[in-house]
Amino acid sequence: MALLEILEYPDPRLRTVALRIEKVDEELQKLALDMIETMYEAPGIGLAASQINVHRRLIVVDVSEEQNEPHILINPEYVVTGAPMEYQEGCLSVPGFYEKVTRFDKIQVTALNEQGVALAFEATDLLAICIQHEIDHLDGKLFVDYLSSLKRSRIKKKLEKQHKLDQ
Repeated sequence: MALLEILEYPDPRLRTVALRIEKVDEELQKLALDMIETMYEAPGIGLAASQINVHRRLIVVDVSEEQNEPHILINPEYVVTGAPMEYQEGCLSVPGFYEKVTRFDKIQVTALNEQGVALAFEATDLLAICIQHEIDHLDGKLFVDYLSSLKRSRIKKKLEKQHKLDQ
């Protein structure tokens, strides 16, 4: 397995809308395993292929304390079945920033697993929030888009400054 580079805001590639996956093969399965390893190493609870500059509809999530319950979701979609709730979110592509975002506490998820088998399940609380967050990435949307333009501008300036220092 290999650790992958995570794109950071305001990288414009994070705004690319991911394409549907038509074929589940060994290459996709390896990518999913590399994404899980990268997510754990970061450390995070979710990672979308868009964040590693692969613009295909693939996400991995694991909200377990032990990091031993990874979900690989190909072409994930959801329908809201719960109520809005505010949650303090962070993002591997927006390192060091945490802000309250309103999402839904319960969703009905459909996707394919890493074998190409159709899945349907209900996700609640943190898992539901994480899946919504990662699907946003596939649609070219970041959690900072839910913030005021002033907060978003401050975060962008701080990260741009940090990127210059890192070069």
